[in-house]
Amino acid sequence: MTWLLFIGDMLVMAFMAALAVWVFLGASDEDVDRTAGIPLHDEHRDG
Repeated sequence: MTWLLFIGDMLVMAFMAALAVWVFLGASDEDVDRTAGIPLHDEHRDG
């Protein structure tokens, strides 16, 4: 049972890492910088 959980966790981590690399390689530098700055600028909303 422990091995099943371990393998499942590794598959989820591999998926998340692949998703991050895919998004990072597919987006322009400006898009990556703007997206990375969202948590830093979340209190500066219009309205």
